[in-house]
Amino acid sequence: MSGSPSDTSTGSGVLVIANSRSGASLGRPDRVPDVRRRMPGATVRELGENETLDDVVAAAVAGDQPPQVLGILGGDGSVSRAAHLARAHDLTLLVLPNGTFNHFARSAGIEDVDAGLDAYTTGEVRAVAVAEVSVDDGDPITVLNAVSLGAYPEFLAERERRTSLGKWWGGAVAAWREMHGAHAVDIVRGGKRASVWSVFAGVGRNDPDHIATMQRATLDDPVVDVRVHHARGSRARAMASLAFGKNTVRVLRALRVMPPASDIERIIDEDFDIVVQPGSAPDIWVHDGELEKVGADGFRMRVRAVAQGLRVYLPQRGV
Repeated sequence: MSGSPSDTSTGSGVLVIANSRSGASLGRPDRVPDVRRRMPGATVRELGENETLDDVVAAAVAGDQPPQVLGILGGDGSVSRAAHLARAHDLTLLVLPNGTFNHFARSAGIEDVDAGLDAYTTGEVRAVAVAEVSVDDGDPITVLNAVSLGAYPEFLAERERRTSLGKWWGGAVAAWREMHGAHAVDIVRGGKRASVWSVFAGVGRNDPDHIATMQRATLDDPVVDVRVHHARGSRARAMASLAFGKNTVRVLRALRVMPPASDIERIIDEDFDIVVQPGSAPDIWVHDGELEKVGADGFRMRVRAVAQGLRVYLPQRGV
């Protein structure tokens, strides 16, 4: 699909939903006018305070002129949910990243909103691998980057309780509290029990030196790359294992704070299934940066890779 900014048909059949709260929290400029200018034929909706992506998409696909493309202007959580809805309604996803980390967008080569708009006008549609996570008997949820339980969700929950401090200071306080209060989680996989600090299940094979694989390294690899951090070391090492920047990991390894390789179990499979035991069970887990609540009486989690599970606009290959 192609067109120029002056072509009023550009964006025809596209529904773009803008979650302005993603960019506003970072003090970023409003990009909705740019989307309207470059895609004059699109339907652009700014998400209201009491609206959900699910409601807006459901209303659009039930209308007289249902969209063929779902565009999302927002952060990782919004992009992940939009991907789920795109799959549910057989739509192609257009990613316009406007969040804090933009993990999936960066993996896809979409560095900012302009790059996403360029991908629509001059790029290509490709089917990429995703994963689905199910908890107990719940419906599968689409995952673009990773699922985690243990130390990382606890850290995120602690940080969210301190949003008034800002993300940096809130994160620092959360890390300090978790370093003193993190607890191990008891899991069962394949009949074998283990006590772990954390479990990360990422989409596609990733850097073997990282534990917290929150950004995927490939778009086409239909496997789940799991890192199980066994609880053999200190709480400080449990928190250090959450580092995901290359430079940060390098520094922490030099300081001998990162857990040794013997504490990390790596599993690569198309399907990963565990049971979190009662008693030690956390009441939260996370997928693509979004916290989910569960009961504290234990639960079963299954993460399954799906080959070519999502159609998405990507930059031209080699660009």
